[in-house]
Amino acid sequence: MTLIVFPAIDLKGGQVVRLAEGDMARATVYGDDPAAQAMLFADAGAEHLHVVDLDGAFAGDSVNGDAVRSIVARFPGRVQLGGGIRTRAAIEGWFDLGVARVVIGTAALENPDLVRDAARDFPGGIVVAVDARDGFVATKGWADVSTVTVTDMARRFEDAGVAALLFTDVGRDGLLKGCNVEATVDLARAVRIPVIASGGVAGIDEIHVLARHNRDGVEGVITGRALYDGRLDLAEALAVARGA
Repeated sequence: MTLIVFPAIDLKGGQVVRLAEGDMARATVYGDDPAAQAMLFADAGAEHLHVVDLDGAFAGDSVNGDAVRSIVARFPGRVQLGGGIRTRAAIEGWFDLGVARVVIGTAALENPDLVRDAARDFPGGIVVAVDARDGFVATKGWADVSTVTVTDMARRFEDAGVAALLFTDVGRDGLLKGCNVEATVDLARAVRIPVIASGGVAGIDEIHVLARHNRDGVEGVITGRALYDGRLDLAEALAVARGA
């Protein structure tokens, strides 16, 4: 297997932004044309894209649907989408639109049967977001913190057929502090579901390290601010992930 590098496009008010620690009040705007940004990533060689409807994560329903549709229409690869997807109708709607994978976070904790049914009906299409703040699962756009540990949450879905777990250390997201590689690898080793690393990737060194843990179950890595700030070159990251 090869480590998948997912460039991230986070949407707020139709714009491309990055948040610091999931705080909507601490958003940096990087552009107002999400589809154009998606094509820049494609031109650099990206075959996968991670898109988040930030407004939707807080609202519990799609808010930046038009921007998502424009991205899916133009990006030639596979789009993974999260943010406020909490109903069967929403899941089906995005798959009908052409989204390759749907990320479910809050609903996975509150309505696990929704995840199980969707994973059964859309093989390879459901990703469970396991967002952590101090080791406990955070929900509703990271605004709330539960009493459920990350590992316990992940193990609930080991037999559900989900495609992957998306693990984010909220305390590092958007801060360029470095991805929590240790916690990511620990989770990947603790469960039989592939794990995608997210939150705080600062540079190429973490891509090297995560690529070495591909055999431990680390399927991919999501990176956003480091790309937008020029600290990480996407083409170089993709080459490292491929072992080039």
